[in-house]
Amino acid sequence: MRAVIVMGVSGCGKSLLAQRLAAALHASLIEADDLHSAANRRKMAAGIALTDEDRWPWLDAVGQRLGDLTRRDGVAVAACSALRQTYRDRLEQAAELPIRYIHLGGSREVIAARMVARSGHFMNPALLESQIATLEPPSGENVLACDVVDAPAQLLMAATDWLSCGRPVILRTER
Repeated sequence: MRAVIVMGVSGCGKSLLAQRLAAALHASLIEADDLHSAANRRKMAAGIALTDEDRWPWLDAVGQRLGDLTRRDGVAVAACSALRQTYRDRLEQAAELPIRYIHLGGSREVIAARMVARSGHFMNPALLESQIATLEPPSGENVLACDVVDAPAQLLMAATDWLSCGRPVILRTER
């Protein structure tokens, strides 16, 4: 069984890579943003950062759904910020199984430009600084670190290769 979370700050491309990865793996897809409460969405749209107390029920719902779908289908992919280690621990506790993480990282400038260019998302671009400050980049054998400047096709190939071979692959390079 493989539970996978494509993670990173808002605007890094989590949803796009998660959609493509789920399609490539014939896996169920979870868009964690869809599981936020209406109150959380209103706060983020207003530029107010969520507190841990706001996040716990959301993380529990994401983790439970990821665990349920992984047990049912053998593989599931979620797009979820999972910014701090405590959040990733909470996701794994709720999923009741280990999770592999694909961390999409990149420069503040690149991600900010993406956030400004996109439409139809509730996340206020003003919250990027808060997300960057909150981010605790993951490490370990259950993590694939990628740079958002790489083409989506490259990221997908790296992710599928990494998931099939089970070894950590480091794509991120200093630019």
